[in-house]
Amino acid sequence: MIRYLKEGVSEEKAATDDAKVRATVEDILADIEKRGDAAVRALSEKFDRWSPASFRLSTDDIRACYDELDPQAIEDIRFAQEQVRTFAQHQRDALKDVEVETLPGVVLGHKNIPMNSVGCYVPGGKYPLVASAHMSVVTAKVAGVPRVIAAAPPFDGRPAPAIVVAMDMAGADEIYVLGGVQAVGAMALGTQTIAPVDMIVGPGNAFVAEAKRQLFGRVGIDLFAGPTETLVIADETVDGELCAADLLGQAEHGTNSPAVLLTNSEKLARETMAEVERQLTILPTADTAGPAWRDYGQVIVCDSYEEMVRTADGIASEHVQVMTRDPNYFLENMTNYGALFLGEETNVSYGDKVIGTNHTLPTKKAARYTGGLWVGKFIKTCTYQRVTKEASVQVGEYCSRLCALEGFAGHKEQADIRVRRYGGKNAA
Repeated sequence: MIRYLKEGVSEEKAATDDAKVRATVEDILADIEKRGDAAVRALSEKFDRWSPASFRLSTDDIRACYDELDPQAIEDIRFAQEQVRTFAQHQRDALKDVEVETLPGVVLGHKNIPMNSVGCYVPGGKYPLVASAHMSVVTAKVAGVPRVIAAAPPFDGRPAPAIVVAMDMAGADEIYVLGGVQAVGAMALGTQTIAPVDMIVGPGNAFVAEAKRQLFGRVGIDLFAGPTETLVIADETVDGELCAADLLGQAEHGTNSPAVLLTNSEKLARETMAEVERQLTILPTADTAGPAWRDYGQVIVCDSYEEMVRTADGIASEHVQVMTRDPNYFLENMTNYGALFLGEETNVSYGDKVIGTNHTLPTKKAARYTGGLWVGKFIKTCTYQRVTKEASVQVGEYCSRLCALEGFAGHKEQADIRVRRYGGKNAA
């Protein structure tokens, strides 16, 4: 039996908040579409107090950012990007073109074709999220996208040096210091100075996520993203201190970031709740993590691993950290998650920052139908066919009858004309 020792806000409250964001974003995107650069500049001044001569950084501007970082920071960025690049390349190598003769004279195939242009948004208003540059720009470049542009908001009134360096090292072709909906809208819709892209990727706040949702269809997006989510699945083999650290480590993303403990040990559940309160008294980001835990945190106690799996699949969390006697049980049985972190030796922070798997992952139960950002998101798998005259007659006869069955006279004639031309004396 499932028991809730702590519950978060209601779905109704969350829906009300979403509606307010939706209306604001609609107005902003309409303004960008109508006025282009003028709207983008006005929005940047309003929200970021940022109005440079050019939002795009020059080579000299980028070099100045390198000069602000110490060598160890640059080496750390290089190391993280190499891990992301290596895993992305293995993923790319797993995508194979196909060509097969399915019937005599009928050749079917598909090609994996990179998109022509992608816009990568890197959040940086509250925290300069350097890692998001690795996850989007590096992965797009491994996929073979020829034009990858990247945008991040100013930090403390100027370009965030570490983000700019990460974008450049990742291979971004254009770098813009521009934040929020105005950045996403400018990249997707285009302005007088920014050529539009075919796809927008990257995490962001609720307004950025809503902008991507509204733009989907006009451009591609990686996925619908909401606040960061974490689910810790644990049993009595670990302690409350570790569980609390892993819950708060993700709750610090935002005051609406859900952090959930799922366990079959009520003792561990209560220890963790007490430990969360203790750690909040010393955590530097408690002003964010505290409200997130208070309003969105949950503690759920189940009776068995099987019940934990069913509950976890129902939650369909973005991050799922498994710290149990048999972590592989959850790998083998769970179906709905953004990414799994198996065993107490690893954690979500490794995935967020450095280990190589992508940190842009599905939220708000989207893990029921999609995985996260990966090299394949930047690639279109497009089919083709090639048919001999003899095969065209064989297939055409079937096609003609099937078109007649559906009442599609024009489709039927497409088949019939080939049967007549290529069928010779056997033509109907």
